[in-house]
Formats: sequence, structure tokens, C-alpha cells
Amino acid sequence: MKSEKEILFRLTAKDFEFTYSKGQGPGGQKRNKTSSKVQCLHRPSGAVGVSDETRSQHQNKKLAFAKMANSPELRSWARIEAARKTGELERLKEKIEYEMKHNTKVEVKDEQGRWVDWDEKKMAED
Repeated sequence: MKSEKEILFRLTAKDFEFTYSKGQGPGGQKRNKTSSKVQCLHRPSGAVGVSDETRSQHQNKKLAFAKMANSPELRSWARIEAARKTGELERLKEKIEYEMKHNTKVEVKDEQGRWVDWDEKKMAED
């Protein structure tokens, strides 16, 4: 029996900002006159891909998008979004809060320079 996959989120062309500029470096007059360099930005994640490898703006757009899609920033953002949509992020936050409350020992230095529990120091001040 085949299980149905649930789509957690979609990315469309509206989610990306493409900017175009003139390429730099060797390549002749055409390269310096046409806006073939492409930068692809996904604002929510901060992921960026840039390409000016070819003389074709269309090819550079594909390459810039591929670089952005394979960036660590977009991958991290996608993991967080998936966790948020499935409720896993909230469960993880609750687990962290529990662990911080029950398994963390906070110490501070007292006036004599000894390390004491934070609670003891607070009680001594009251």
C-alpha cells in the first residue's frame, strides 16, 4: 500500500528575488554590455545564489537558483519550516524548556570567591 505524502510548504517564483547585472572579467565586449550576471535571493532564509559563468542570462538564472537551493541557509530554513508545520518544533521547545528547568545547575561566585548554587546566593541575599 502506497502512503500519501503531505506537502508541508511550497516555494514559488514569488518567494525569490532575482537581480541582474553586467558580468565582470574576460569575455569580450558583449559580456561587459549585457546584464547576464544573476543573483537569486530567498529573503526568509537569507539564501543567495550568484552566477555569471555563462553569457546567457537564462542559463545563469538556472545556475543561480540551483546554487541558492543547495545552500546551507535554505536547507536549514526548510528543516525549521518542516518542523514548524508538523508540530515538531513546539515539542522540541518544550523538551528544551523541561531539560533546562530540571537538568541545569546555575552557579555564581559569592563574596569570598567560592562557587555556590544560584538559589543559595539568592536566599542569602533575601
